[in-house]
Amino acid sequence: MIIIENLSKNYGRTKVVDKVNVQFKKGKVTSIIGPNGAGKSTLLSMASRLAEKDSGSVLLDCKEICEWDTAELAKHLAVLRQSNSVTMRFTVREIVSFGRFPYSKGKLTTEDQAVIDQSIDYLALSDIQNKYLDELSGGQRQLAYIAMVIAQDTDYVFLDEPLNNLDIKHSLKIMKNIQRLARDMNKAVVLVIHDINFAACYSDVIVALKKGKVVASGSVAKVIQADILSGIYETPFNIIEVEGKRMCTYH
Repeated sequence: MIIIENLSKNYGRTKVVDKVNVQFKKGKVTSIIGPNGAGKSTLLSMASRLAEKDSGSVLLDCKEICEWDTAELAKHLAVLRQSNSVTMRFTVREIVSFGRFPYSKGKLTTEDQAVIDQSIDYLALSDIQNKYLDELSGGQRQLAYIAMVIAQDTDYVFLDEPLNNLDIKHSLKIMKNIQRLARDMNKAVVLVIHDINFAACYSDVIVALKKGKVVASGSVAKVIQADILSGIYETPFNIIEVEGKRMCTYH
């Protein structure tokens, strides 16, 4: 489990994250929602040690994240950032193989190759594994990066806006596979996401931020409520249920 306590971050006089307390549990998908500038990506960056915190603590398996050896941390926590611009020309398989770097340091073993094969098969990328990234659609590229994260084989997976610029078909496929990661592999999957309906349908826990503060946290039923969402986004919401799933309408 990752336990975050009183985590704060300022940029100048602006408090971007303000005394946040939250937990990320294995086997669960946790979605972080909120308007632009709410501090979602900053929270994820501090929780993964990609950004320095001003105060508070982040405990990964009872150990402060700042105390982890970098190489060892990479075997426990994988992060897929919002922008993944690769300037060199790599195939899907080569990108996925980067996930094994914490273990192989670039010298892939037979075991590494087996993990890469499993990761590619898991996301049904076998047919395109030898294609270059610049030959793929945005959704296919994103699936390749997620396969890389799977190959890293960590207990904790952070995804910053994994649906960014994707169509409905690829967004749906990615969310289904994110859910499988948590349920089939018992990983704690944490994602920053703007699409509230995808968050509502595929998350176990939702954390809602506004102006750096957690304003609601808990199950989908607890957070996906008209009054809560209307207050967060400052726009009217209606909640409907479709096949037992809570869905939001707004106009």
